Amino acid sequence: MTSNEIRASTSLASIFALRMLGLFLILPVFSVHAKGLPGGESATLVGLALGIYGLTQSFGQIPFGIASDKYGRKRVIVIGLILFALGSFIAAAADDIVWVIVGRAVQGAGAISAAVTAFIADSTREEHRTKAMAMVGASIGVTFAGSLVLSPLLYQAIGMGGIFALTGILSVLAILVVLYIVPAAPALPPGRVSIREVLANGELMRLNYGVFALHVTQMAMFVVMPSALIRFGHLPLGEHWKIYLPVVLASFILMLPPIFIAERRGKSKQVFVAAIALLLAVQVGMWLVFAQTQLHWAWLVALLLVFFIAFNILEASQPSLVSRIAPPAAKGAALGVYNTLQALGLFCGGALGGWLTQHTGGASVFVLGAVLTVAWLIIAANMKNLPRRGQVQAAVV
Repeated sequence: MTSNEIRASTSLASIFALRMLGLFLILPVFSVHAKGLPGGESATLVGLALGIYGLTQSFGQIPFGIASDKYGRKRVIVIGLILFALGSFIAAAADDIVWVIVGRAVQGAGAISAAVTAFIADSTREEHRTKAMAMVGASIGVTFAGSLVLSPLLYQAIGMGGIFALTGILSVLAILVVLYIVPAAPALPPGRVSIREVLANGELMRLNYGVFALHVTQMAMFVVMPSALIRFGHLPLGEHWKIYLPVVLASFILMLPPIFIAERRGKSKQVFVAAIALLLAVQVGMWLVFAQTQLHWAWLVALLLVFFIAFNILEASQPSLVSRIAPPAAKGAALGVYNTLQALGLFCGGALGGWLTQHTGGASVFVLGAVLTVAWLIIAANMKNLPRRGQVQAAVV
């Protein structure tokens, strides 16, 4: 990668990580904090405060993606970061659960994921694009693992209002990064592609289903994972980061060889399908684990490691493939649809995971994940050969 590609990829990945920090940082402590707020005794409102971020994200991805195609990536990203900062400060000043919900909704409304990933696609050559997207995936994973460690410490030091204010300040700093550190955006290609053409593209819709299934599976899985670590590992909630952090970091190292094989040897489809099969194996393995009354915790850790390897490969490769398959003048729109399905997957995964756990038990979460993944495996196996680096791919319906 050239220095300009590295600069664009790392700076944009850091901005993407900030977006996910707004989601992850409050997860370990908010349900406890909310009990001290007026209205916080309602589990429904607490759940809404957590989930509405992803819901408003899903509503904004397509409009922001289309706008970035028309008006430029940087301009749209800055507007999104302003909304994110505004929502953070509203939540920081909230004195009841309703205003926290309002703040979280405004945070999510700055839906810049599509614009950021399209910007990365614009700024990198195809032979390096998956590596650039892998930086985004790595930033998400590190943010997730780091939030498990930092969140309780920050809550003790500055409180929930301080955490929200901190994310607002970081968002303001991110605007400066966009304006002065991120390289200038390449000129957008001429022409215009309607959103209908993007939605009618069969190959893109296969990838959109994939990202939805992946994030439903992820969120549903982590509804029950804390209790599993307590049950099998006898590990207190405050020490779960000791499992998550090394597992996530190790998975980043182990995902690199498959990514390089996919890019350098033209084995994108084989690696892609193998990662989905690996995800299916994890769901079946987790279902077997949850059917046991006693099990050595090392099996659970091993399955978590395999899950994150598969997850990181898929998280890195899918947006890269979307950017290759999409018409050049509609990368933002295509990634907007993709990120909409990603956000809906996060929302639905949490909701369905909670409902299944309450009514049918934790093991049923992995039955859901396995069913979605089997369908994905069939869909992916029937995809056309995935575009190799250097190919100019027109939209295929």
